[in-house]
Amino acid sequence: MPVPPWDDQAARQGPPPAVVLLLPVVLSLLVQVPAAIGIAVWTAAPPALAALQIGLAAAGGLALLASRRWPGPTVVVVALLALAAVLTGPDVGPPSLALAFAIVLAIVRGAAVWAASAVGVAWVVAVALGPVTGHAWSPFRVAATTAGLGLCFAIGWFARRRRERASAFREAVARRRRTAEERERVRIARELHDVLGHALSQINVQASVGLHLMDRDPEQARTALASIKGASKTALEEVRSVLGVLREGEAPLAPQAELAQLPRLVSEFAVPGLTTSLDDRLGGEVPARPTQFAAYRIAQEALTNVARHAEASRVELRLERDGEVFVLTVDDDGVGLSANAAEATTGAIALGDGLEAGRGLLGMRERAALLGGTVDFTAAPHGGTRVTARLPWGAPR
Repeated sequence: MPVPPWDDQAARQGPPPAVVLLLPVVLSLLVQVPAAIGIAVWTAAPPALAALQIGLAAAGGLALLASRRWPGPTVVVVALLALAAVLTGPDVGPPSLALAFAIVLAIVRGAAVWAASAVGVAWVVAVALGPVTGHAWSPFRVAATTAGLGLCFAIGWFARRRRERASAFREAVARRRRTAEERERVRIARELHDVLGHALSQINVQASVGLHLMDRDPEQARTALASIKGASKTALEEVRSVLGVLREGEAPLAPQAELAQLPRLVSEFAVPGLTTSLDDRLGGEVPARPTQFAAYRIAQEALTNVARHAEASRVELRLERDGEVFVLTVDDDGVGLSANAAEATTGAIALGDGLEAGRGLLGMRERAALLGGTVDFTAAPHGGTRVTARLPWGAPR
């Protein structure tokens, strides 16, 4: 199913990896190399020393190319290059932008220990050897440089936390997408089970009748075939309606079933030797649409179970209102639930229990639970099974 636009944006991985890799390299080269050339010209440095300073500035930027794969060793190399540039150059040297990038990238990629160790050692060595190489470090410069290095670590930590939050959010989006897809698969499976189970039960019964009466009573056999045609047509329409929502942006091909269609369902439920009746006590009132749809499917599944398992001679559906609760009752006088099936209807019902009827009973309870209702299976007054569905009258529309 499609993901909302804000989910798509959240699931993006950010800038392309090539941009993340090359941008620090390019910026470092554009800042450090021209600055090294300008300082060498300004201080009239000897050609050898000027070439060394320019080479160190360029090497620091180019070393960042390895930061994606080896962030720890990269920050060590860049720190050593920055240390060499400081100790061999004039008091005012080019800004070591490459070192700042190396620190941030190392922390973001989980090499904080490498960064802290390399930068700490390099900074202590620079402060200690500065007077030996003729550099007089003023307290202000030492404090400013230390603060700048600390700022680089803070930026790296912030970027890492932001990256972790983005990764966690993408995982949450992926989990929501998987959960939504699983719910949709369960919903479609439940719809198809109810539609096809009811239709195929009808077709199976009528086909048996037609085969049995083909020679003795052709007229009754023709009626059975007509019932098969009607049941298969209705099932095909409902399957198309269910599958229509799978096509992106397509609405269901037919309206959802309502209580007004229950009389048709009951009248078309033709099983030899079985009398079906509907007792509507609603007085023209109807509950919310979601409740009507759930009640229709529950009634359909209950009739299907009666046809396939109950061996009943009579089944009655009753519709009534109890305050703010809609009550659907289905009674039959058949053999009742088997011990295994009865066990499957109590407590937590697990899919894959191997019970043919159990899956349909589970589907009934799932439909009711989605609306905050219940479905109970008890003994009927006439010795069969009573299915009682209690659904909220004003379920969310």
